[in-house]
Amino acid sequence: MRIISGTYKGRKIVAPVKLPVRPTTDMAKEALFNILNNQYYFDDISVLDLFSGTGNISYEFASRGTEQITSVDDHFGCIKFINTTAEAFEMPITTIKSDVFKFLENNNQQYSIIFADPPYDFNVELFSKILELVFENKLLQEEGLLIIEHSKHTDLSHLKHYSHSKKYGGNMFSFFESP
Repeated sequence: MRIISGTYKGRKIVAPVKLPVRPTTDMAKEALFNILNNQYYFDDISVLDLFSGTGNISYEFASRGTEQITSVDDHFGCIKFINTTAEAFEMPITTIKSDVFKFLENNNQQYSIIFADPPYDFNVELFSKILELVFENKLLQEEGLLIIEHSKHTDLSHLKHYSHSKKYGGNMFSFFESP
């Protein structure tokens, strides 16, 4: 995986093989950030990266100037890797080792963008639970955006707050907005 743009553009990051992750492909990540680049000034936003895995998305936001980034994952190895990488690059990433659902239930901070990349084998009820917790607990700032990465075989268009989806290879990004 590599950082697409910003201060650390072109830097390759190699995650340990033993981590249970499926990093967002560079092609899909570049397309996603092209969309976000037209909507946000990265240095003015706060980001919550759920199921953060290797921290791939968090590093991209940090490289582009975002200074308020929280990465949540329940795997100790993933959190340790993100901490090590963020420290090496002097990136402002706060990590939290937690079950994502418990974190969402207990958190009261708001974010400009919440990005979730749960396991592709999640059923629709689990995707729906993410949405329910984010919107019921008002975790998005006004005009905030929840982005869920999922398999192209999963359809989330019927869920509340759905705006649109973008497909890149086998990846899909579904966008959800506050009313």
